[in-house]
Amino acid sequence: MVCFYHPEKAAIGNCKYCQRGLCSNCAALVNDSLACMDRHESQVRELGLMTERGILQAKRIGPGYARNAIFYFLVGALFAGFGLFQYRFLGLQAIFFFLIGLFLLYTAIANFVESRKYK
Repeated sequence: MVCFYHPEKAAIGNCKYCQRGLCSNCAALVNDSLACMDRHESQVRELGLMTERGILQAKRIGPGYARNAIFYFLVGALFAGFGLFQYRFLGLQAIFFFLIGLFLLYTAIANFVESRKYK
């Protein structure tokens, strides 16, 4: 690979912003990443900040999914239990409540699994 700006020189890496090959004269080190000197340094700095914010946000999301899982589990158990115990009094309406409960229990499991991805 050769430098985009100096084709006669070998590239030492790629610009994180534009992915062009850079030689040692054209490369600037920004937050442990290479950038085109005097061209993309601010953009690479902003990319680093966006990445840090994304990682921080991912850490905040996991507990939210866990709270949702607890809530859906409790409400789903109430609906399913109500449907089972009221079947002889409500008939088909009780089956509807039971199905809502099963759906909420499924949602609780899905939220719990999703919360494990953000540890």
